[in-house]
Amino acid sequence: MDLHRSSTIILLILSILSPATLSMRYELLSGHTKCISEEIHANAMSVGKYSIVNPHEDHPLPASHKITVKVTSPQGTAYHEADGVSTGQFSLTAVETGDYITCISAVDHKPETMLTIDFDWRTGVHSKDWPSVAKRSQVENMESEVKKLFDTVTSIHDEMFYLRDRASVLALEDFLREEEAHLNTRYHVSRTEIVLTSLRF
Repeated sequence: MDLHRSSTIILLILSILSPATLSMRYELLSGHTKCISEEIHANAMSVGKYSIVNPHEDHPLPASHKITVKVTSPQGTAYHEADGVSTGQFSLTAVETGDYITCISAVDHKPETMLTIDFDWRTGVHSKDWPSVAKRSQVENMESEVKKLFDTVTSIHDEMFYLRDRASVLALEDFLREEEAHLNTRYHVSRTEIVLTSLRF
C-alpha cells in the first residue's frame, strides 16, 4: 500500500513537472503565416529560438528573407513580437495554463520566395539549456517555485512517515489495551474465584 501511494505521488509530481520540447524545420512561402501552439502550465518557464536557414551558406541571407514573429497567451496577451527579422529568441513565464501560440509570418515578396525556418520551443526542465535567453528575474522566480515544490514534496514525505509511525503506535496501543482488558478480566475472574473459595471455608 505504501509503495503504491509513493509511486502515485511520484507520478503526480512527474506529470506536473513534465517538460515539453518542440523542435522543427519547415518551409514557409512569402506572404504566408504558420502558427504553432504549445500547452504550457501556469508558472512554467518557456523559451524559443527561431531563424531562417540560409539557402546559400557562402552568401549572406537575401534581403527578402525576413519574418515577423508573435507569441501570445491563451487570452491573447503578446509576450514577444519581432518584425522583419531573420533570427531571434524569446522567453516567458506562463501566467495561466493553456495553449500559447507562436505565429511566424514570411514578409510578402514578389516573386514569391520559399523560406526554410528552424524553430525550437522548450518548456519546463528542457528550457534550462537556454540560460542566456531567460531574464534573471524569470529564472529567480522559477528557482523560487522549484524550492517551494521541493519543500512541499519533503513535507508530504515527512507527513507520510509520521502517519505511518503514528499508525504503528496506535496499533500497538490498541493491542496493549486489548491485552490489558484480557488480563484484567482474568485477574477479576481469578480474584472472584479466590474470594468464593475463601468464603466456602
